[in-house]
Amino acid sequence: MDESDEIQKLIDDISFRKSNSKDYKKMRIEEISKELRDVMKFEQESIKKIEEFEKIHSPDLIKYAKILCKNTTEREIKQIQEIYLEKIDKEYLSSK
Repeated sequence: MDESDEIQKLIDDISFRKSNSKDYKKMRIEEISKELRDVMKFEQESIKKIEEFEKIHSPDLIKYAKILCKNTTEREIKQIQEIYLEKIDKEYLSSK
C-alpha cells in the first residue's frame, strides 16, 4: 500500500465514523462513557497518523484530513456529552 492509499484509507475511516453514528440515547451511562473514551482515542490516533503523513503528502490533503477529523470527532464528542449529562442528571441527580 503506498502513502496516498494510506492517507485515503484514513480519510475513509474518519468519514465512516461520521456516517456510522450510534443511538446513544438507548445506551446505559457506562456504555456511553466507553463510547466517549473510544472517540477520543480515535481522534488522538488519527491526528498522530495525519502528522506522520505531513512529511510525504500534499499540504492540501493533510489539511483536509485534519479538518475532517476535527469536525467529525468534535461533533460526535459533543453529541455523546449532551446525552451523557442528560442521563446522569436524570438517573443520578434527580433520584436523590
